[in-house]
Amino acid sequence: MHLYAAPMACSLAAHIAILEAGLPVTVHYIDNQAKRTDDGRDYWTISPNGYVPALALPDGAVLNEGPSVLQFLADQKPETGLAPAWGTLARYQLIDTLNYLSTEVHKRVFSVLLTAKSPPEAKERARTLLEPTLEAITRRLGGRPFLLGDRFTVADAYLVVLLNWFRHVGTDLRRWPDLAAYHKRQLERPTVAQAVAEEWAEFQRRAA
Repeated sequence: MHLYAAPMACSLAAHIAILEAGLPVTVHYIDNQAKRTDDGRDYWTISPNGYVPALALPDGAVLNEGPSVLQFLADQKPETGLAPAWGTLARYQLIDTLNYLSTEVHKRVFSVLLTAKSPPEAKERARTLLEPTLEAITRRLGGRPFLLGDRFTVADAYLVVLLNWFRHVGTDLRRWPDLAAYHKRQLERPTVAQAVAEEWAEFQRRAA
């Protein structure tokens, strides 16, 4: 399998999931502006959406949306508990959480704030959502070690990325002590630390 990613983008969550599951997946970094892969291919020919992540499977199929990529990776190693079993309430709670993170947080807030071409008024509206969104995430966490309870899942991998972005746009997570402590714990998790270190190094290399 091949994961197409951009350094420190939302695809970092899939990178974390790959390391958590110990899957033999090759990570390819794309140029998000030029839409080219690291070996010069036109990224549009791989992902019709043109954004990351994209997961190319051995049979030629490609998954193009973060929540589906994360769940597919988790299901390759069900014994890891990265996703609850299908048919259980916990699995639908995972889907609920991934949908919330991808739509209400990622798309509604950060797709606006982190896009240079977003109109100033749109960015201002998105900024007004930062604090209410953090309050909502805090309620979802509910003082538990992880989003779904006592076990790390792909939802936590996604939330790590989003909390990184909150800091990037100048939000002081210390105002939400439970979230700040949660974020610190996840960043210290070996697989998270490894994925972040690898992607940050690639991000800096490209920025140099």
